[in-house]
Amino acid sequence: MVSNTHSSGSVFVPLPVPADDPNVDQRMLLHGVTWRDYLVLRELLDGPGLRMTYLNGVLEFMSPSRKHEGVKTRLARLLELYALELDIPLFGYGSTTFRHEAQERGLEPDECYVVGRDMAEFPDIALEVAVTAGGLNRLEVYRPMGVKEVWFWFEGSITVYVLEDGGYRHCARSSLLPDLDLKELAQLADQEDQHAALKEYRRRLREFSAH
Repeated sequence: MVSNTHSSGSVFVPLPVPADDPNVDQRMLLHGVTWRDYLVLRELLDGPGLRMTYLNGVLEFMSPSRKHEGVKTRLARLLELYALELDIPLFGYGSTTFRHEAQERGLEPDECYVVGRDMAEFPDIALEVAVTAGGLNRLEVYRPMGVKEVWFWFEGSITVYVLEDGGYRHCARSSLLPDLDLKELAQLADQEDQHAALKEYRRRLREFSAH
């Protein structure tokens, strides 16, 4: 992983060269970036292969690895299948860019959802895949946006943080989808064969519903 920190104030810094390992996310932190600079860079470098996270003058560039994108896609497809089979209205918004100007925060989740309605301003659930450790505190970016839950996948398990009294608390289950077995979801998301994982999950869900 290539990780550099710059304090010169210059925002036009070349991104790190992609590593040969397709399972390693590429990150770079840039300090001294104004909110206006962040907005300009987000527009100039907009594209599916680059994620930006901005928190109070620090900008993180992240180029997701093949493993990262595979895990997040499997998680999204499984979660959406769960909602469909159980007739839960779940509205997905992918990696939409969200910004909170007053608190100088901005980012793109790996996936995000709203439960029971269309999205007004910010999502209810943000899904984050962490293949390699490091980077900015994404909970601090989500907190002033009022995102109700942030789910982190890391090393084959899912950890849920629920927003309560202005801060996030680690919880064993989702408060919005309390019947969802997160351990089962994570296990199926680890399967390389997406089609097989989806078929198996559908079978389990229908078997559960039949009882």
